[in-house]
Amino acid sequence: MDSLKLRRFAGITQLWKRLEALPQPKTEESIGLRILVQILVAIGIAATDIAADTTLSTWAIPLSMIGGIYSWYRRKKRNIAIKFIIAMGMLGALVYFLGNLIDNLNDTRLILAELLIQLQVLHSFDLPRRKDLGYSMVIGLILLGVAGTLSETLAFAPFPILFLAIALPVLILDYRSRLGFDQIRRRHPGAEKQTKRERSLPLSPLRLVSFLAVTIAVGLAIFALMPRFPGYQLQTFPVTSSIEFDNQRFNDINRRIFNPGVRNGQEGEEETVEEGAGEGENGDAVGDDSLYYGFQSQIDQSRSDGGFSTSKIVMRVRSQAPGFWRVLAFDRYTGKGWEISRDEQLFTVKRPPWTYRFYLAAPYAREKTRSIIQTYTIVADLPNLVPALSRPRALYFPTPEIALDPEGSIRAPVILSEDLTYTVVSDVLLRDRTQLGQAPTDYPDNIKKYYLQIPDAIRENVRQQAEVLLAKANKPIANPYEKALFLAQAIKQNYEIRPDFQLEEGADLAETFLFEYQGGYPDHFATVLTVMLRSLGIPARLSAGFAPGQFNPFTGFYLVRNTDAHSLTEVYFPEFGWLAFDPLPGREIVPPSVEENETFGVLRQFWNWVAGWLPSPVTGLLAYIFTRSLAAIAWVASRIWLFISGSAIGLFSGLIGAIALAFSAWLAALRLRSWVRWRNLAKLPPMERLYQQMLGILAAKGYGKHPAQTPLEYADSTREQLRSETAEIIAEISRAYSQWRYGEKAPNIRHLRQQLQQLWQRGNRNRFD
Repeated sequence: MDSLKLRRFAGITQLWKRLEALPQPKTEESIGLRILVQILVAIGIAATDIAADTTLSTWAIPLSMIGGIYSWYRRKKRNIAIKFIIAMGMLGALVYFLGNLIDNLNDTRLILAELLIQLQVLHSFDLPRRKDLGYSMVIGLILLGVAGTLSETLAFAPFPILFLAIALPVLILDYRSRLGFDQIRRRHPGAEKQTKRERSLPLSPLRLVSFLAVTIAVGLAIFALMPRFPGYQLQTFPVTSSIEFDNQRFNDINRRIFNPGVRNGQEGEEETVEEGAGEGENGDAVGDDSLYYGFQSQIDQSRSDGGFSTSKIVMRVRSQAPGFWRVLAFDRYTGKGWEISRDEQLFTVKRPPWTYRFYLAAPYAREKTRSIIQTYTIVADLPNLVPALSRPRALYFPTPEIALDPEGSIRAPVILSEDLTYTVVSDVLLRDRTQLGQAPTDYPDNIKKYYLQIPDAIRENVRQQAEVLLAKANKPIANPYEKALFLAQAIKQNYEIRPDFQLEEGADLAETFLFEYQGGYPDHFATVLTVMLRSLGIPARLSAGFAPGQFNPFTGFYLVRNTDAHSLTEVYFPEFGWLAFDPLPGREIVPPSVEENETFGVLRQFWNWVAGWLPSPVTGLLAYIFTRSLAAIAWVASRIWLFISGSAIGLFSGLIGAIALAFSAWLAALRLRSWVRWRNLAKLPPMERLYQQMLGILAAKGYGKHPAQTPLEYADSTREQLRSETAEIIAEISRAYSQWRYGEKAPNIRHLRQQLQQLWQRGNRNRFD
């Protein structure tokens, strides 16, 4: 009825006749292949749903299955009307895609995946040929790849394994279908017993599980060893869609720092962005003690030990290098905490409407820097302060504008809510201790005005204590960089964390820490180092942010928790800028940062992750063996190099030795390959071994089989290149192999061996052509 209606349109009749005159395509009759292909597609759709947190599976998978069933029953029909309907549906999907593309220009992965799913659902209603099923397999693989780029958790991990477990039998069934064996037939009545053969059938569960395990192991090894070169090749980075942030701009209220869930002191009244900044009296946060108290414009360190009631993940970071995810910094010391003295002096930066990119002024540094790209996904609500590595050069953020404060912190007009994604490009300084030790000490006036301030009442006492600590050095320390390093180490070693720390009314926090308690809360260590350096005339400030967190080698993300939040000291060096130091016991003095070579950083991080699960003696033993092995290799290489580079005789000897070594290695490789091939052939069934021997003879003469060719296709191709007698022998062995492997027909091994012997003799006499 549908076809009759379509034919009434002008111009359709002739086209209809042409389509009906086309030859009927060869249909795919394997039900098992069709079912498994549909499962592959369903896995790809479900993986995309899990990774992107969408609900496409609820309609896409059932419709795709219905389409697969419909196409099975209609596989013998031309289905011209259905093809027209599918074509119109695809045009509709394209229009829908183009409409979504305008709103998601910065990250098109998900909308492209949605388009692909829609096309697959329409395509599933017309799958007569094996080639059509192949398109569906590729779509499932593409969807899995897209899901892998979108996923940030291990919830995605089962899907690649499940996809691989289904893909292996799909490839086998597809290959069998190409050969014309749609089903495994019963053994030929005259065949020999093949009990062992039946246990090694291509679809044997044991064989598939073994191959799956080997494939996963090899894949994980490649994943760990694969180098990660710095720098993204594409300069379009993940950012949350800007639809919900289009009208979020700064006003008189939201230019200040505000924390989500922090109350203003009135029980049961939560502050909103419009109502206030989220600070209680004296700048201390009240309400949610799972938030870090230091993310405010004014903090009282005497009233908080920095502890948290619960530990929770607050963000996931994908970065080319670990680092201190800096949130904000303070310039004015109040005697019991810190404040941002120029909190209202913000510089607003606006982005063009056609891009998410904000151009930020990176601080000038004389020495070499490394461009590090970080992508942040917020898991729990955070203040309107944007974490980033030091020296941010560019920010990809969904709001129309952001603001920079004088301390280099980035503020947004909205809180960083759950599921927000943004990207930062930072120019991180590569520390050179020698160059930093030669940094000048002629500080600009604005640096001296804000970053040397401490109360006059404590200046002399703190300076004297700093001099006492510096006097313990083996030799006098002259430059500011070495002083900062030594004082950070001295505070680590001479003071301890004191949970019983209490600051009396009117007392100074730094003095109480140094002279009364000989320690204090964790964040007090950075405060004391900052005040000490200021007393010595070295500009410093307090910075707050997050430690790198726990690296997950499988997802490539750093999992950052609220308990990773802490403060450290930033010191100013002319011509270099601000550099961080961490004096807290248990942490490295220099926070994690980019290194000269991060090519195999994932392998190193993976080892650190594995080592964390191993007992200390085992870790120590493995580290010792690895270190000693590298040292031995380096020693031998250095001795050889000294001999070669020492004279002309050494150079000549080294050249001869290199040639001899290369030739010996080549011969050894040939012998090893021959031995391995012989061992592998000995393990094969007689027919398989005979066929592989034939391929080896032909490959040695320059007539190798392409991996994509089936045995019969390969035999046909040789007819154009070889003599008819030789081609007939190849065809006979190939037919016997295909019938044995896929048709369970027992071959005449004795006769085939005679044929193989004849082929070998022809090859030795150069009578192939």
